[in-house]
Formats: sequence, C-alpha cells, structure tokens
Amino acid sequence: MSTPMLKIYLAGPDVFLPQPLQRAEQMRQICQAHGLDAISPLDPLPGEQADVLASLDPYVIARRNEAHIRDSDAVLANLTPFRGPGADPGTVYEIGYARALGRTVFGYATVAADHATRVRALDGSTATADAAGLAIEDFGLFENLMITCGIEASGGFTITADTPDRWGDLSVFRRCVAAAATLLLGQPAIPAAAAG
Repeated sequence: MSTPMLKIYLAGPDVFLPQPLQRAEQMRQICQAHGLDAISPLDPLPGEQADVLASLDPYVIARRNEAHIRDSDAVLANLTPFRGPGADPGTVYEIGYARALGRTVFGYATVAADHATRVRALDGSTATADAAGLAIEDFGLFENLMITCGIEASGGFTITADTPDRWGDLSVFRRCVAAAATLLLGQPAIPAAAAG
C-alpha cells in the first residue's frame, strides 16, 4: 500500500492570470513529479457542489481557501510583486494563516530585488524614507520582515530569481518545488527537466 503524497497548497496571484485553470494544472504536474499533491485555490472541497465552486461570493471563496490550507501539509507561496512593490495581500494573509496552523511555508518570486530596493524604485528614492516621509524597512530581506521571517521560522525558505517573463516563467517555481520536496520528503530532488 502506497503512502499518500504530502499536500501542498499553492498560494499566489496565479488565480488572476488569463488562464488560471491551465496554470494550476501545470503547477500540479510539476509538484506531482516531485512527490507532492498540489492543491489550488480553484479546487473544490470534498463533496462541494459545482454551483458552490462557481460562486463568486467572496466569503465562500475565502472559507474554501482557508479549508484548503487546513487540509494541507505545507504552503508554497508566489511572492512575485503584484500590483505594487510587494506580494499579493491575499497570499500574505494565507502565509500568516498557514504559519498560525504550524504549516511549513515556502516562498518564491520571479523578481530578485529586495523589498527596500523595490519600494525605493516607486519614487526613484535612495533615501531611508519614501516621498511621503515614511521610513523604508531595509533589512536586505526579500519581503517585509514579518513575511520573510515567518516563512523561515516555519522551517521553509524563499527562492528568488529575475526571469524574463514575470508571470509566465515557471523555472523559479520548479526550483522551489524541488527544494521543498527534498526538505519535506527527505529524499534527493528530482532533476528539474523531469518535472516538465
């Protein structure tokens, strides 16, 4: 009898892409090749009716996503800056929710610049404060300290790299899945080429 695969929730703004179901399937296949069972925010809950899944009720969607996280062993979060210098706020909430539940969290982004560099780029500043006079958090971390430190305290990590196609390139995701599988499953990573 085979052991069930560990479940990993795919947090991130990928649900806003033009073809989110196809993207979720690509990500699921990459995870499966590394021995992980990916759960997308777009997946139904066990026994959920089709009309509920199709619902645009924000409260239904929020409760479903929280249920998926509770049912997962770990979370893999896309931290690529979304509509600003920082990660998608919904994804950040999910990281905190997973952390509070004791789940391991992994982050990845297709942008390598640290948080302070991205914030300064908004107004071309090189100062310690932005144009409104508000201090810029500058610890050399990829994201706000609560996000980065929370991920690391969970036992996870963040992998970043600049890619030519911020929303289409899955190479950093592949690297993160391989490294997460190695940590979670205690086995050597499968070469990225085998992950599709």
